Formats: sequence, structure tokens, C-alpha cells
Amino acid sequence: MPAKYKLFRGAMILTFAGLLSRVMGFFFRIFLSHAFGEENVGLYQLIFPVYALCLSLSTAGIQTAVSRMVAEKVSLGRKEEARNILILALCLTLTLSITEILIIQNNASAIARSFLGDARCTEMLLIISYALPFAAAHSCICGYSFGLQKTELPAISQLIEQSARILFVLLFFFCTQKSGYTPSIALAAAGIVAGELITAMFSLCILSRRRLFPRRLHIDGFSRNTRELFRLSLPLTANRTAVTLLQSVEAASIPACLKLYGLDSSQALSLYGVLTGMALPCILFPSAITNSVGTVLMPAVSAAQASEDRPAMARLLKKAVGSCLILGLSCCLFFLIFGRWIGTILFHSNSAGDFILTLAWICPFLYTNTALTSAINGLGKTSATFFINTSGLLIRIAGVFIAIPRFGIRGYLWGLLVSQFIVSGLAVLVLLRGKKLGAALTGGPDKITM
Repeated sequence: MPAKYKLFRGAMILTFAGLLSRVMGFFFRIFLSHAFGEENVGLYQLIFPVYALCLSLSTAGIQTAVSRMVAEKVSLGRKEEARNILILALCLTLTLSITEILIIQNNASAIARSFLGDARCTEMLLIISYALPFAAAHSCICGYSFGLQKTELPAISQLIEQSARILFVLLFFFCTQKSGYTPSIALAAAGIVAGELITAMFSLCILSRRRLFPRRLHIDGFSRNTRELFRLSLPLTANRTAVTLLQSVEAASIPACLKLYGLDSSQALSLYGVLTGMALPCILFPSAITNSVGTVLMPAVSAAQASEDRPAMARLLKKAVGSCLILGLSCCLFFLIFGRWIGTILFHSNSAGDFILTLAWICPFLYTNTALTSAINGLGKTSATFFINTSGLLIRIAGVFIAIPRFGIRGYLWGLLVSQFIVSGLAVLVLLRGKKLGAALTGGPDKITM
């Protein structure tokens, strides 16, 4: 099957699963806002910087490295080596995630008070830490599947994870109410653990049934693959961890800076919950499509690079980036027209409607950046990706510490818009700097037609 058809098919499968999953998550967030209130939703959102940081350390870089290595090995006909890479990655990520559990269990209270600024997050940190090893296993299996350019398993597992999480929370919420007790927002954190556990078990069972685990480990190849996995994953992990750490600082600082603007603790958490639990998920909803494109684009670019087919890479990039840009412009118009209605009718929040209207302008840049940075990672230019993401985050953090105390939450929204614009410009410059690829993209000596 030609590369462009594999890309299209894989993107369609992931898009369908991603959109369905986001529809489920969208209504689930509406349920959370109604059942627990804006302040509790804000508390729930506060734990995600810590969770995301742990995932960055234990899985994010390794998953990307596995995807890239497997794509390269399969394109060279070394399928057994690709399977060895999966086993190696599983061992590494599980070891790291179990270590993280021990650290969080012993320091949850200090993390909640010192880093998140609210001791009420302690219980949820303790609960969500148990999701880490299951998320690690699931992440490695998804990276392996993406490297094979087979998206069925990741797509199905995404739907299973979302379904299990929602059903768990709904079941225990109504059972708790019937028992005469007041349900706690900690149920939402427990739902994440349940979803990751069921998804990891499902993914492992599917791999076993399809006999995708290696029948035997080749010591020579295993040693070589170990060195290669560390060589690729360490910079990726360092980059992703640094970026996630900056994102965590950004997220944890928003409520504190809102207090400097003049809001009390309850108002700051409520506004934070509206932004991160209602408005932003709404804006990010269509990114299920662009995330799917970016996910399948990276191994496709890696495979084309391994075969030195630069015209094919340029065609993939033009189609992927152009599609994401059109989607972004369409979504921008949609949210400008219906954003206020979505906030007031669905979320019962005027603030959510105002935020959606402002955030609508980032859609063209946000969605296009997914394809651009995935292509850069596929080319192996992870340092460039780190520089681009860090530049955007520093602008956003400046918006938190400088603009929020003076202009309130709107200062942060303006910073988001500027950061996405800068990220787009830098990503385009990086791609055009590649001599042969840049010539193909701009219609130079290696001119191609769409």
C-alpha cells in the first residue's frame, strides 16, 4: 500500500476513535461540572501537571523513540528486532513508572502543598499515581503499533480507556449518592486508574493473541537496540520533561497569579476550572483529527527518510499541513459564531463562553503546529522541537506571571495566541532550512506537484 494511502487510512481510524472519545469526554466534563462544581473541577485539573510530568519522564520520549525505531526496522525488513524493541521499552517504562509511584506515595502531601498550592490535592495524587505503570505499558504498545503504521489497536484502546473511565465514575457516583454519602471529586482520579488498567490489559491480550511478542531475544541485536533506544529516547525524554515541567509551572501558577489580580482562592480555582476543564477542552475537541494526522505522519516521514525519498516526504507534509490549516480556519469561524452559546447552554457558564470566543483565534495555529512538529520529530530533529516548544511555553509563562496580575485571565489568553503564532513560524523555518526537503517544499530543483 502506498505511503499516502497508509497515512490516510491510519489518520481516518485514529480520527474516528479520537472524535468519538472526545465526544464522550466532552459530555463527561459537563457531568463533572454539574456534579462537583467549578471549584472541585479546578482542584481535579490541578493534579494533571504532576501526572503529565510523570508520564513525560517514564513514557513520552520512549514511545516516540519506539515508534521511530520500529518504523525504521520494519522498512528494512527486520521485524524480529522491532519486537525486541517493544520488550525492551516495556521493561524500561515499567521500572520508571513504579519508581514514580514510590516517590509520589511518600511525598504527595508536600507536592500538593508546595507545588500545586492546595493540600486538598493530596488524596487525588495518591490515587492517580497507580495509573502510571498501566499508562506506561499502554504507551509502549501504542508506539509499537504506530511504528508498524497499524492504528487499529491504539484507536480501539483509546475508546476502551475513555469508556471504562466514564462508566467507573458514573457507577460509583450514583452508588455513593444512593448510600447517602456525598461523592468526592477523587472519584474522577480513580476513574483514570480504572481506565488505564483495563486498557493495558486489553492491549497486552491483543498482542499475545496476535503473537506479536518475540519468540526469542537476540542478545546481539538486543544490546544494539538498547543503545539505540537510549540514544533516541534520552534527548526526547529530556526535551519532553523540560517542556512538561514548564507546562506544570504554568498550570500551577495560574490560580496563584489570579489571586494577585484580586480574586480569592475559591474564585481563582473556579475560573481555572472553567478555563482548563470547560473552555480549553472545547477548543481542543477538533484536534482529535490533527493529532491523528500528526501521529501517523511521524513514522511515515521516518520511513520516507530511511529510503531517502524526499519528494514523498514533501508530498506528505504539504497534504498534512494544508489539511490541518483548513480545519483550523473552519473551527475558528465555528467557535466565533457558536462559542458563547456552547459556554452558556452546555456548561451553564458565561465565563466559558467568553473564553471560547477568545481562544477561537488560536485554532489555525494550534492545529497546524501538530503536523509541523510531528514532521520535525519524524526527521529526527528533536532538538529543534524542544527549542520551538520551549519558546512557545516561555511566552505563555510570561503571560501568566506578567499579564495575569495586570489584566486577569485575558492576559493569559493573549499569551496563548502569541505563543502559537511564534511556534508556527519557527516550525516552518526549521522545515524550510533542510536543503533538499526545503527545495521540494518550495518548488525548487526537486519540484513536485500536488
